[in-house]
Amino acid sequence: MTKILITSALPYVNGIKHLGNLIGSLLPADVHARFRRQIGDEVLFICATDEHGTPAELAALKAGEEVGELCARQHAIQADIYRRFGLSFDHFGRTSSPENAALTQHFYRRLDAGGLIDERELRQVWSPVDQRFLADRYVLGTCPHCGHREARGDQCDGCGALLDPDELVAPRSALSGDTALEIRPTRHLFLRQSRLVETLRSWIDQRSGWPPFVVSTAKSWLTAELRDRCITRDLTWGIPVPRAGFETKVFYVWFDAPIGYIAATQEWAAAAPGRDWQRWWWQADDVRYIQFLGKDNVPFHAVSFPATLLGSGESWKTVDVIKGFHWLTYEGGKFSTSAQRGVFTDAALEELPADLWRWWLIANAPESADTDFSVLRFVADVNKDLADVFGNLANRIISFAHAVFDGRIPEGGEPSDLELELGAELHKRIVSLRRDHEDLEFRAAAAETRAIWSAANAYLQQAAPWTAIKSDRVRAAVATRTGLNLVRLSAVLAWSIIPELSGKVLDAFGVDGVVPDWPTKPCLELLDSHAGSPVAKLAPIVTKIDPDRAAHLAKRFGAA
Repeated sequence: MTKILITSALPYVNGIKHLGNLIGSLLPADVHARFRRQIGDEVLFICATDEHGTPAELAALKAGEEVGELCARQHAIQADIYRRFGLSFDHFGRTSSPENAALTQHFYRRLDAGGLIDERELRQVWSPVDQRFLADRYVLGTCPHCGHREARGDQCDGCGALLDPDELVAPRSALSGDTALEIRPTRHLFLRQSRLVETLRSWIDQRSGWPPFVVSTAKSWLTAELRDRCITRDLTWGIPVPRAGFETKVFYVWFDAPIGYIAATQEWAAAAPGRDWQRWWWQADDVRYIQFLGKDNVPFHAVSFPATLLGSGESWKTVDVIKGFHWLTYEGGKFSTSAQRGVFTDAALEELPADLWRWWLIANAPESADTDFSVLRFVADVNKDLADVFGNLANRIISFAHAVFDGRIPEGGEPSDLELELGAELHKRIVSLRRDHEDLEFRAAAAETRAIWSAANAYLQQAAPWTAIKSDRVRAAVATRTGLNLVRLSAVLAWSIIPELSGKVLDAFGVDGVVPDWPTKPCLELLDSHAGSPVAKLAPIVTKIDPDRAAHLAKRFGAA
């Protein structure tokens, strides 16, 4: 048994996430966690809401509530959505927890003791009305490049240009609208990453299994002059800095957020007796740690977070594999939270069952390049794959078994060459599918799963028990038994991707509410087993999306 630690990028707390966020880390992490449980590994799947930083403060200001209240409310909303999407976290925590505050301050003290913290003076925007320094996102104004009037002090959403606050035309405070802004000196703490370049380079060189673009992104930060990173901010919401003169500052969200993986594991351990968080994070040489991230998160997880762990001088577990993803785009453009353009997770679940979204996203995961989502393509794909192939496979043979064999897997007869050939083909495909899952190749895994469904349908088409029953009941029994076991096997192999639909099928076979074991017996034995067992009647597991429904989806989700 292998111990597998899985974390997905922490979803930010200030709003409901869209499908791009889901496929960028959360969903593939869940699929892999489910697969690992199927093959008998000991799995710990950890996530949390990322709750510090300026966006949370701004969202609370806009909502007219305390930032802590907003974070608690939004955490509950997100947790419910992810539960309904079937995400099987062992724990879904919060970076505003006491555990994360204590750990973050611990890491700071270790880094400081090791000479890796430097105090420096910066010049920053001060608002006389707000009586505080303003973080870059708290400064609004007109972009000097494109004229967009709502550009932030770190970036313009109009043209995408990276900015400094003093570049904005007619800058103002996002908190009060104060325009009498000043530039004043302030002191901040820096993590001296530049001292860890060779340590980080050696560490990265010892990793394997990273997608090429993740490796190149990480090394590009090291081949360029690695800058020391400011790890404090002039904010009121965050983890306090335990240093004299820094009583009004907090740690930068990107310093404390990854530490939240460890803190959430501590929360998980505290929730039940017998759990030990240190087995996963402290001197855990027997643990394989896999992170799932969107490409924008790669530098922080491949460089900055390892710098924190390695720089502490302690025996913390560092990541073995970073599985990074490119962007999911929408109808030829970007998802937009502000414009509510695209498919958001709450609306997706209002319209269709979670597994339809899960299937399409995994089958089209943006692994090597960006992937574009369109409503019409989504509808065509799920209708074909889930309704025509998987759903039709299950419903027609189970219906036949009830009509002819009293709803049982029939006994009698010996497999023919047709079943022997099928068994050999499926053996190769299952080996290939397991390798795809182990290699974190999600599109390939979905394609192989689909190919197994198609092979099962092709077998039933050729064996045609509904025709054989007219002249050879024994031959019809063999074909029906094989067909039913094909359905069961197909559901087991698809369970990690579409757990609800697969669960409905497995319920019909009496496999209820458990993680279905990955098949290890020879396929011919699998296809010739369970004779005499009952199979419950099965309602259609997938209803096709008709043209009117497709038009409704396109209209609701703002497709061009």
